[in-house]
Amino acid sequence: MGEWGCSMGKRLLVMILVVLLSACQSKPDLSNNIGAEPSESNHDTVFETAYQTEEQKGEEVVESVEPVNFRKQALNGASIEIDPNWPYYQNRSVQSIADEIQLAGYKTVYYCLVNENFVNGDLINAFHDRGIAVWLLVFGNGSYSTQNFPEGWQKWQMELVEPSDVAGFVFLSQFSKEYVDWKKKSLARLVKEYPFDGVAILESFFPEWDGLVTKVYGDIGPNAQEAFREKYGTEIPDFKDPSAPNYYANNRALYEQWIEFRVNGVNDFLDEIFNGEGGVREENPDILIGTWSLGIDAGPSSVEKLREYQGLDAAAMVQQVKPDIHFFQTHWPDWIKPESELPADYMKAYKPFFDQVRAVAPELPIGLQADNGSVESMIKSTKWQQQLNVEAQRHGYAAWTTYEYHIGGYIYSEKPVPMRALRQEDGSVIISFNKRIDDRSGAQLENYSV
Repeated sequence: MGEWGCSMGKRLLVMILVVLLSACQSKPDLSNNIGAEPSESNHDTVFETAYQTEEQKGEEVVESVEPVNFRKQALNGASIEIDPNWPYYQNRSVQSIADEIQLAGYKTVYYCLVNENFVNGDLINAFHDRGIAVWLLVFGNGSYSTQNFPEGWQKWQMELVEPSDVAGFVFLSQFSKEYVDWKKKSLARLVKEYPFDGVAILESFFPEWDGLVTKVYGDIGPNAQEAFREKYGTEIPDFKDPSAPNYYANNRALYEQWIEFRVNGVNDFLDEIFNGEGGVREENPDILIGTWSLGIDAGPSSVEKLREYQGLDAAAMVQQVKPDIHFFQTHWPDWIKPESELPADYMKAYKPFFDQVRAVAPELPIGLQADNGSVESMIKSTKWQQQLNVEAQRHGYAAWTTYEYHIGGYIYSEKPVPMRALRQEDGSVIISFNKRIDDRSGAQLENYSV
């Protein structure tokens, strides 16, 4: 598999080397400039300019690169989430991945890490080489992979009212002291060993929206029970027997303590990891810190409901943790809606959440996370994402990102287009496309002309 190079050569003989990467589907193209309407003419211009410039000069070109302020870049503008574990990113060079993201117009990436034991440092370097800032993004309330977790990690698990059917995800308790300590040490190690520009923890909340009805509700296990007894000297509310005196609906005072206990549990968890002894900031004082909570359009009581159901209080979170940016992650009842039901300005319904943070942190950058294709019925188009960029800025957001790069509608609906051609020292030319091309169609020479 060929590397996507960036060096230039003098030789006049051109041997076209098309970089074709093994994959079963094509991926997202947001056009070279985020916010611009995509068109074939735009792509052709980018391709022709890059190639003709090198051809016309006939001499080695030395690229001049302005110093990149990764810190400023990481807190502003459009970014994208990538999860390198997906097949789309496998069996290809890290340079090709970074080129694709760069050519899509992004200057910041959120590296979604599903297991703290496996990080691709070469990919981080490839992004930095192209002037792209890199955030480390990890889950707070569990993991999709427990490979290489320490012995006895099972004791960290949450207990829900009824077992969850979230495929492959293991809920871990913020009240488990061993889990918090392991998480803190793991992230402190990662920000020391790898050149991430920032680290953020998403989904540090408790499950789940309307969980008291669906029974996907926790943590009510031993870790939470012990912590609640230490705090209040009594047992947690009952969530299974409506006839019990301490059933949550029968003892309002106890339930109010429980709500506060969960909010503090989330914020103490984040505070210890980022600001505690041996934590992220102590290990790397210069790293950016991002906190994430949820936004949802569930009527006038959305803020109060989210606090009750999932232990999220964004204002209290930013006051305690003191992040460099706070993100509102679009909650699943919103992101699961198709484009026709979720206009690109949907974040205007999140104003109560936004204002809650702005009231306690007037200068703090606030970001928005959207979803562009986690379920087939709600895949978002390029046009929708470009309009999201406009609307997010209009409603005061300093930054926005989407999950996940390779599942957006552009991957399925827009044809591969050559975006850049760079002559190599041996006279060959590396052609970079806007998306990964499967090897079968790439090998059909009739698709190309010279």
